[in-house]
Amino acid sequence: VSQKLYIISMASSVSKKVILCCSEKDLEGDIPEARYGHSINVVHSRGKKAVVIFGGRSYVPLNQRTTEKWNSVVDCQPFVYLIDLQFGCSTMHTIKEIQDGVSFHVSITRNDTVYVIGGHSLENNIRSSNIYKINVDLLLGSPAITCQLLQCPLSFSSSIVTSTTSPDKFFIVGGYESDSQKKMTYHKVFISNDNIDFEDVEAPEWTGEIKHSKTWFGADMGHGFVLLVIPGDNKNQSSDSSFFFYLLSQGEEDNLMGQSCSQGSLDDQEDSMPLEDSEEFMFSGDGVISDEDTYNEDDEEDESQT
Repeated sequence: VSQKLYIISMASSVSKKVILCCSEKDLEGDIPEARYGHSINVVHSRGKKAVVIFGGRSYVPLNQRTTEKWNSVVDCQPFVYLIDLQFGCSTMHTIKEIQDGVSFHVSITRNDTVYVIGGHSLENNIRSSNIYKINVDLLLGSPAITCQLLQCPLSFSSSIVTSTTSPDKFFIVGGYESDSQKKMTYHKVFISNDNIDFEDVEAPEWTGEIKHSKTWFGADMGHGFVLLVIPGDNKNQSSDSSFFFYLLSQGEEDNLMGQSCSQGSLDDQEDSMPLEDSEEFMFSGDGVISDEDTYNEDDEEDESQT
């Protein structure tokens, strides 16, 4: 697990191409330990912005490992890290309302507030129904962080949250009810200055592959779109197995609809290259990915027109 912080940004696009730039950020101060299953959000306050890192799991420190439990993981301490990306300063904050570490939670940002919803605690194997409303006031000199504990009638773990055209409305889909049971429900989330409300929404008509798959994962595609991925062969969980990809989108009546299904494979993973520091990749409108050294005649035409 890497301790480095990478920033992926979108550069100015030419024609239908979108250029993504990946750069490594040097941090000073209280540097978060290497982790996974955490959340990273951006808050805005007093005309400034900061990155909020919370939760996750990390490997047991080397000086505490034993032969029997060499690769054991633990929940990270429930500290909140604030990072100023402009200067690379990181500060650690203790929140008295948060006593236990949590991972694979849902996090939603609204202006200067981060809502940490649910999650899984490794120590007691509980999927929490707590909501931590973390407010960040970026005061000059020393930021102030306050937290309010709210109760949620639901629990979310490894779920996906997606935004909508409304800044106050979100959708949550997927995740797990337990280690062996997927969460097949779908919820709408409304956030105001004082409240956060949940509403059950009719879930999409899941395919047989999704229903019978033991595992699934995915990501937010933005604006009501969610990408779900399941293994193509549940009996063979090797890295060479194929995967099914499902794109879900918000329908007219705020329900999720399956838009497309395609199958990909990792058979050509030897040809894939790791993303290097400051390397650029271009995404074209037809979904083709290329690196920055690829020659394209259209680029010359675009430059001449410019």
